[in-house]
Amino acid sequence: MPVKILMVCLGNICRSPLAEGILASKLPKNKFKVDSAGTGSWHIGHQPDERSIAVAKKNKLDISRQKGRQFTTSDFDTFDYIYVMDNSNYWDVVQLADNQKQTEKVQLILNELFPNENVDVPDPYFGLPNGFESVYKMLDEACDIIAKKLIEKHSV
Repeated sequence: MPVKILMVCLGNICRSPLAEGILASKLPKNKFKVDSAGTGSWHIGHQPDERSIAVAKKNKLDISRQKGRQFTTSDFDTFDYIYVMDNSNYWDVVQLADNQKQTEKVQLILNELFPNENVDVPDPYFGLPNGFESVYKMLDEACDIIAKKLIEKHSV
């Protein structure tokens, strides 16, 4: 049974689809499954933002087939690890947790780069076009660390 990792942002069209694609590209597909979700419901069934698709494509990743979905409480049971993009996402997700074990699954993704600093991945949706490039670089660095840890922890 594969190890399951969920990436979560607000709308599931900018940051978490990028994080999903980046991390999935760094892990063996037969041992890990990566997915993404949003805390909001605005973009259910939609593909990622065209700017996220473009920056992923520029980095040789295809995220165009992803479809937005909303985080649900059953995700706590489905996923082994839940990475959120910012503090607001963190609180939205942990408020849905039924117990400490579920809460402990939820981590801020940039704490991989900046331990215990609780730094947000900025939401590039309303920002400048180069915001997507910056977000991609942050997520790529964080996903390098996550992938290394996961492979070490779950290697057979």
